[in-house]
Amino acid sequence: MADDKRNQPESHPPTDPSRREFVSAVVGGLTLAATARAGAAELPVTETAVQVTTPDGVCDAAFIHPTTGAYPAVIVWSDAFGLRPATRDIGKRLAAEGYSVIVPNPFYRVAKAPVFTDVGAFDFAKPADRAKLTPLMSSITAPGAVEKDAAALVAFLDKQPQVDKAKKIGTQGYCMGGPLVLRTAAAVPNRIGAGASFHGGGLVTPNPDSPHLLAPKIKARLYIGIAANDDKGQPDAKDQLKAAFAAAKVPAEIEVYGSMHGWCIPDMPTQGGSPIYNKPDAEKAWAKLVTLYKTALV
Repeated sequence: MADDKRNQPESHPPTDPSRREFVSAVVGGLTLAATARAGAAELPVTETAVQVTTPDGVCDAAFIHPTTGAYPAVIVWSDAFGLRPATRDIGKRLAAEGYSVIVPNPFYRVAKAPVFTDVGAFDFAKPADRAKLTPLMSSITAPGAVEKDAAALVAFLDKQPQVDKAKKIGTQGYCMGGPLVLRTAAAVPNRIGAGASFHGGGLVTPNPDSPHLLAPKIKARLYIGIAANDDKGQPDAKDQLKAAFAAAKVPAEIEVYGSMHGWCIPDMPTQGGSPIYNKPDAEKAWAKLVTLYKTALV
């Protein structure tokens, strides 16, 4: 990637002491979290296919947790390719860190998972391929959809013996899942304690239902990782996010990466002949995520 200002972190320090302490913990704890993870043994995990009843039907999902014990819960919102091996692997890796993770099929209203069996063959340049995403994404981005799902998923998690209900719940999302994180945090504010968006699309829109306008309803600590090309296309989005979170006193760190939209997901197709997945930046994002959860899910 070119070494220019777009590739530098766009961190926004908070304006009150509690928010300053949070960002200090995230920044200062990044190296410690990476060191601890490298030296600690991963927990053995168990994966179960589960069915979660929602107001709109039955959501198929993967529930992944350490084999013994109870841990803070996390909801993982996938990108537009949905629940599949790559997102299950995210859940497994997170569970091995000490979390009870649910990875829902966000498209259960229209199809069971997996919807895509060969993500690498998808071609964003082909209108026919892009058209496959429209009905899927519309089913979860529709007004009220994720809010109903979030409440149902939290209720499911709180009934599981593998979940430590004394701890807050985390939620993370990728691409399409980014705005779902903000909507989830706003829908169940008393349970969601942390949220992370990685290359989220549509966090800031001109519409009255833009996700960033939900900031006053959010009680979670947030981390927002923005892709270089998303920042180039919407350079004022990070500033609008910063202003919204600051006004609502939501502790948040916002950072622009040098990678392309989708950089965190290993099975992403190439774009223009170049790989989208960027392992070094994906690992940096993972360390940020773990530090956020260790700080906020208490």
